[in-house]
Amino acid sequence: MEDKKRTDGVRIPSISGPLSRREFLRLAGIAGVGVGLGGALAGCGDSTTTTTAGSATTVGATTATTAGASMGREIKIGFVTPLTGPIAGFGEADTFCIDEWAAAAPTVDIGGTTHPIKVIVADSQSDPGRAGQVAGDLINNDKIDLMLVASTPDTVNPVADQCEANGIPCISNDTPWQPFFFGRGGDPAVGFNWTYHFFWGLEDVIANFTAMWNAVGAKKVGAMWPNDPDGNAWADVVNGFPPALTAGGFELVDPGRFQALTEDFSAQISKFKEAGCEIATGVMIPPDFANFWQQSAQQGFKPKIASVGKGLLFPSSMEALGDIGYGLTTEVWWTPNHPFTSSLTGESCGDLAAKYESKTGKQWTQPLLHYAVYEVAMDALSRTADIDDKASIVDAIKTTKMDTIAGPVDWSTGPVPNVSKTPLVGGQWVKGEKYPYDLKIVSNVTAPEIALTGEVQPL
Repeated sequence: MEDKKRTDGVRIPSISGPLSRREFLRLAGIAGVGVGLGGALAGCGDSTTTTTAGSATTVGATTATTAGASMGREIKIGFVTPLTGPIAGFGEADTFCIDEWAAAAPTVDIGGTTHPIKVIVADSQSDPGRAGQVAGDLINNDKIDLMLVASTPDTVNPVADQCEANGIPCISNDTPWQPFFFGRGGDPAVGFNWTYHFFWGLEDVIANFTAMWNAVGAKKVGAMWPNDPDGNAWADVVNGFPPALTAGGFELVDPGRFQALTEDFSAQISKFKEAGCEIATGVMIPPDFANFWQQSAQQGFKPKIASVGKGLLFPSSMEALGDIGYGLTTEVWWTPNHPFTSSLTGESCGDLAAKYESKTGKQWTQPLLHYAVYEVAMDALSRTADIDDKASIVDAIKTTKMDTIAGPVDWSTGPVPNVSKTPLVGGQWVKGEKYPYDLKIVSNVTAPEIALTGEVQPL
């Protein structure tokens, strides 16, 4: 599939100052986009892919299967993911994960009856409005029993809101818990009825970022926080970075919120230079960080350390930066070295990463953690008393206590209702041997069970 055809139908959010399509795709690192279960492939746009146990039948852009007579009714699971658009890097491993789900657990046994599973996949196209729309379609048209979703608040929050409004059980990850909970108006005294989330929190990323900054002796922070759910949560004066930085003895320079896909960051860079900022931080999508960092180099802004969320997570994003990406630091939620195993197959994190590299020819990437939403779904479904009662599915979800490829999941542990925390560490990108970049774990202050693989170095 050629690049021109591959990007047809990709809708980019209506925001100021977009990059050219060619430059945007290069920087975002969007590779050949497809999704399939059991080998089926669907293109971009509105198409979805479905699968169940049994013999597969392909019709157009979808794959359906016919269950054997001895099985119970088909269980439908929706999965919303950004396969295209500015945050497509978050969905890059999802096609692989979906295939692995189909191979590991195409059915679930509930009370002695075997039910085939159909997973229906919808591309959010990195657009929050579309994420909510396709979630509504899955709920109202496909009549799903359960929703799965991952990949930043832009995807998770609108999907979770649709599920909460329509009484559909929802399991999510890959969004800091504060944007998921407080960003959706959550009340810690009440919580939500239908939506359950597992991931780390801003307190974890703050602890790891500041540990790395202290290690290189830097104290003055220049922050790049966008006007989106992530940026507003990170910049929150109560639950975000500002109060924690003040308490930690850091000086914050915040030039204010910016719009995603901004082309010119000269104003922010000028403020950071004038203030003598030694640290660059923020939470930025890959094309925005690429613009900011390239312009910083051109304009002579050279901090001791740069620690940025979201924009530095993926090998493809780093390769788009070239040599100026070496030494950058970021949050790390999953690596092949994490000491966890799959509840479906017993495979380790290293096994899963090796299989991904073998099957795709690409370097492992952190969103392989999305594999765990299906693990939790299968565990909860197997404990559901009445599969035809959505409240019964939720009852099973909220009593989950299990180990996954992402770590332990237990919603009784908090820190607020509907949230279970998974571990976070800090990492630094260095020159690799097998691939251009390698990610070293250089801070584990919030997760000492995850071994360090390097020491943080200043830029």
